[in-house]
Amino acid sequence: MKPRLSVLTLCVDDLERAVRFYRALNLDTPGITGQEFEHGAVAFFDLQPGLKLAVWPRKSLSHDSGLPLGRPSATEMSLGHNVSSAEEVDAVMKQAAEAGATVVKAAQKTFWGGYPGYFQDPDGHLWEVVFNPQMLPSD
Repeated sequence: MKPRLSVLTLCVDDLERAVRFYRALNLDTPGITGQEFEHGAVAFFDLQPGLKLAVWPRKSLSHDSGLPLGRPSATEMSLGHNVSSAEEVDAVMKQAAEAGATVVKAAQKTFWGGYPGYFQDPDGHLWEVVFNPQMLPSD
């Protein structure tokens, strides 16, 4: 398999709330599309060239995949947002909290020289905001 990850889909309980939250983090989206179709409503956000974030109702993924609707768990995965400085970590964490996120671990220095913090979006998805001096973003 060639790595061609192009969409990260987060399943949500309230699509409109999720759109408001991610817009408050300055993610760009044309809004909710596909509302005319049963299980079709979705919103796509631009992350970086070739990669989008989709927010889609949990019930729609259950219907589409044929899997039963399960209980979400915040510790199944996290999304990492790597930034250029510890100060930028603090700024993003503050922005997320103001948008309605729950800060679950305040940013702090690590033994390996990094500076991460964690927040959960309104649907419980876990995000790590991190300054990793060994993995600086290209922009």
